[in-house]
Amino acid sequence: MEAKAYGGALGFPSDICLNKIGRKQSAFATRTVYGMKVIDLQCRTLLTAHKIRTFMGLSHSCKDHHATTFGSSYSRASFDEDWLLKMKGDKISSHLDGRSVFLVGMMGSGKTTVGKILSEALGYSFVDSDKYVEQTIGGTSVDHIFSQCGENFFRDYESEALQKLSSMRQQVVATGGGAVVRPINWEYMKQGVTVYLDVPLDALARRIAAVGTESRPLLHFDSGDAYTKVFVGLFTLSKKRAQSYASADVTVSVLDIAAALGVDDISDVTPTAIAAEVLVQVEKYIHGNTMSMQMFP
Repeated sequence: MEAKAYGGALGFPSDICLNKIGRKQSAFATRTVYGMKVIDLQCRTLLTAHKIRTFMGLSHSCKDHHATTFGSSYSRASFDEDWLLKMKGDKISSHLDGRSVFLVGMMGSGKTTVGKILSEALGYSFVDSDKYVEQTIGGTSVDHIFSQCGENFFRDYESEALQKLSSMRQQVVATGGGAVVRPINWEYMKQGVTVYLDVPLDALARRIAAVGTESRPLLHFDSGDAYTKVFVGLFTLSKKRAQSYASADVTVSVLDIAAALGVDDISDVTPTAIAAEVLVQVEKYIHGNTMSMQMFP
């Protein structure tokens, strides 16, 4: 199951040291600092929207993006991103011909968050395979299944779930991190398009350590600081799964997205930007397959 804390949230300072300056000065300082924050956020939001437009290979007029208030600028940029994703999603969904999209990747890579955005863009349903298994076993959590019945028991139900989900159309499926370890699961997932979300282990470790490992049965260790325990656990798992992840039809690198958008910290790459890149790469994959079929009928 995916970590809920994903980079990209923006906020303002809760106080401006009111106890150190007078009432009139503090009011002025608040307006000044808050105003600067608003202007900065406007610029960053609109710039991100523009970069995503370029990133997705789409063009859209910016002549009416010179809003003078925070509310109008932010809503315009948000609408712009949603509109672009939906337009790109509609185009790609017609070429998918009903095939589902299966997201694979390490725990904490954002499969659930990105998957929900993708499903809306494509007009598909969204399914979290871990949640699907939990519902199948009467609402029992994955962590409880692991601790009481063992990993193999869970993997059997996971394979059963993927078999059922692979027979359904027009779905975005966020799989569990270890779904790739069984070859039979690839037979099921390859009935759709498989997408690997590639996120550096350091970023995953920081993200998971920040929210805790209670729902991560494969990362339970007795000693060590949270970050170190998570990183070591992820490193061990990634070595076992690297070759399996490489079997995905499409790989989306968050590092590459950050470089394209000019973002220094990959935690600032938003789920929207990742979803946009997934659509771009899926389109390339579909186009490549179509060309191959035409060349080698």
